[in-house]
Amino acid sequence: MAFLHDLPIADLIANYGYIAIFVIIALESAGVPCPGETVLISSAVYAGSTGNLDIAGVIAAAAAAAILGDNVGYWAGRRWGMPLLLRYGHLIALDHGRLKLGQYLFRKHGGKIVFFGRFTAMLRAYAAVLAGVNRLDARRFFAFNALGGIVWAASMGLGSYYCGRSIETVAGPLGLGLLALVIVGGIALWLFVRRHEARLLTKAETAIPGPLA
Repeated sequence: MAFLHDLPIADLIANYGYIAIFVIIALESAGVPCPGETVLISSAVYAGSTGNLDIAGVIAAAAAAAILGDNVGYWAGRRWGMPLLLRYGHLIALDHGRLKLGQYLFRKHGGKIVFFGRFTAMLRAYAAVLAGVNRLDARRFFAFNALGGIVWAASMGLGSYYCGRSIETVAGPLGLGLLALVIVGGIALWLFVRRHEARLLTKAETAIPGPLA
């Protein structure tokens, strides 16, 4: 989808409006690298400065696209992700036990990952796929995904609409701050898992008995 990056975002928004917002954010949410947050911010600023788009429509299109795209990514990960890892995971040190451990940890904290992943560039395109691979309960996924998509679209959309282009100077540092928290949390979780791997593997086996399918 590199062609999306070759076209000016402003032209896409001016020419295609809500359709451009929906398509780009849906693609990003499904796992395709696209400038979803940039489109949301730019569309909200455009709505506020020109009046050619309604901010409620911008937020609705962004939220619907985020929810739909994430669901596509989730079901794709759930359908094809685990079979691929079961077959080739050993090549990247993901044996059967560690795959089961990942599923166990995602079941315990998956909702948080799905919700907060919506606000970080590194996770926004992949959190749903990871949720599917790790078999996060579909109802739990849908709830946290819908909440995250609506809160993200409303907060970024309204912030951009009322603050204009100055929100871009905030969104960057805010995204970097959230990404730093995710990275620090990920490292802490990795260290915890390494230190307690044997005990956690036992817990995972108890919680998810039998072979993974």
